[in-house]
Amino acid sequence: MATQTKPVLYGYFRSSCSWRVRIAFALKGIEYDQVPVNLIKDGGQQLKEQYKALNPMQQVPAVEIDGITLSQSLAVIQYIDETRPGPRLLPTDPKARAQVRIISDLIASGIQPLQNLYVLQKIGAEKVQWAQHFINRGFQALEPILKQISGKYCVGDEISMADICLVPQVYNAERFKVDVEQYPTIKRLNETLLETEAFKASLKST
Repeated sequence: MATQTKPVLYGYFRSSCSWRVRIAFALKGIEYDQVPVNLIKDGGQQLKEQYKALNPMQQVPAVEIDGITLSQSLAVIQYIDETRPGPRLLPTDPKARAQVRIISDLIASGIQPLQNLYVLQKIGAEKVQWAQHFINRGFQALEPILKQISGKYCVGDEISMADICLVPQVYNAERFKVDVEQYPTIKRLNETLLETEAFKASLKST
């Protein structure tokens, strides 16, 4: 799909969900503009009425693309996969595609929301222990799945949406002092992915 206007990503440098979209854009070779939305400054810029008009959930990211505004990182990733050339982010094989979605949803629904900024602000003083508990709980489920189905990457030997979700989550685990050594498959995959050009490029955008 040809487009005359670059997509615009509204995001925050430390947001896992924003990072996922940056990785997907890098993998697809898509040039885009960024508008920073600081989740801390001014009490949280995502809570301003101007941003609420873009994303009623008042979360990042929001992406303006092809005349529409998208939110929810997995929806954005799947949209650009379906509308842009470049490497497939979801496999064509139905079984492999289902495995990618399992891993992506496990992270995006089962781990990340429980340790995002809004939740941790509500938890208060126990936020680090809370985050560690739910990251470990998720990784204890994820590790055996990846041990069984991973190749060079999360699902076989091609980078997919599952890998896009994994790397930001491992970063968060390390930020909250989770011992990633307990999860050798997760650790291996993360280290491999961080050596790829697209993932390096997404880091430079933070």
